[in-house]
Amino acid sequence: MKRAIMVATLAVLGIASMRSAFFVVDETQFAIVTTFGKPVRTIKTAGPNWKLPAPIQSVLLFDKRLQVFDPRPTETFTLDRKNLVIDTFACWEIGEPHLFLSKAGSMAGAENCLAMLLASEMSAELGKHELSDLLSTTEDEIKLDAIVDAVTARCAETAERDYGISVVCTGIKRVNLPTENKQSVYERMRAEREQKARQYRAEGQEQATIIRAKTDMERRQILAAAYKEAQTLKGEGDAEALRIYAEAYEQAPEFYEFMRTLSSYETILEADTTVVLSDDSALLRLLTDFEPARVLPPAAAPPRVVPAPVQEPAHE
Repeated sequence: MKRAIMVATLAVLGIASMRSAFFVVDETQFAIVTTFGKPVRTIKTAGPNWKLPAPIQSVLLFDKRLQVFDPRPTETFTLDRKNLVIDTFACWEIGEPHLFLSKAGSMAGAENCLAMLLASEMSAELGKHELSDLLSTTEDEIKLDAIVDAVTARCAETAERDYGISVVCTGIKRVNLPTENKQSVYERMRAEREQKARQYRAEGQEQATIIRAKTDMERRQILAAAYKEAQTLKGEGDAEALRIYAEAYEQAPEFYEFMRTLSSYETILEADTTVVLSDDSALLRLLTDFEPARVLPPAAAPPRVVPAPVQEPAHE
C-alpha cells in the first residue's frame, strides 16, 4: 500500500514537473527564461517552449507591444522665467530584454524611469526657450516641434543605453500655468505688454517727429525756392512793364500822363468818396484844365457833298 502511494506521488510530481517545463509564448509577448533568477534565454517568437522545471528555471513574460505612457503634469521654467505646467506623453517599447529586466524590472518600473527621464529632459529643453516659442499668435514663432524632437532624441538615447527601453516618440499635450500664481503671471504679462506698447509708441512718436521735421524743412525749401522764382519773375515783369511804359511815354507823353491820371481816378474814387484837393493838384488839373485837342486830335469833318443842279428838259 505504501509502495503504491509512493509511486502515485512520484507520478504526480513527475507530471507536475513536466507541465512546469513547458510554456506557451503569446504573439503579443516575449519571454525571458531565468536560472535561479539570472536571465539566460530570451524568446521572442510565439509558440510552445520548454525550460527546466521550477525552481531551477522560471519564465517571465513581458508585453512587447507599443506602450503609451501618460505621466503626471510637471512644473518647469522657461528661459524668461515663466513658470509652466507641462502635460506630456511618451510612446515606448522594450528594446533590450535583458537590460530591461536588470534595470527596470517590470513595466511599472520602466514607466517610473521614463517619468523621471522625460521630466528632466523636457525641463532642460524648455529652459533654453522663451514662452513665445510655445505660445504665440504668430505661427512662425512657435518652435514646439523642434523642442519635442530634441527631447525625444535625448530620451531615446538615454533610455536605450540605461534601461533597454526604445522610446518611439514624445509630445506635449497641454501647457498651462500653475493655479496658485496664474493671476500674478497674467498681471506680469500684462505689465510687460504695456511696457512694450509704451516703447513702441515712443519709438513711433520719435519717428513721427523726425518725419515731420524733415517734411517741414523740405516744405520751407520748396516755398523759399518758389518765392525766389516768383520774385524773379515779378522783377522781370516789372522791368518789362517799365520798359513798355517808358517807350509809351516817349511816344506820347501827354497821352501817357492822361491814362495814368485816369488809372489813379479808378483807384481812389468810388461812389461815395469825397476828395479834397488843392487848386494846384495834378489830379485836379485834368478835370479843370482838360483840353481835348492836346490829348486827341479832333476827328476830320466828313467832306460836304453838294448835289448837282438838275437840268430841266427843253421844251420845243
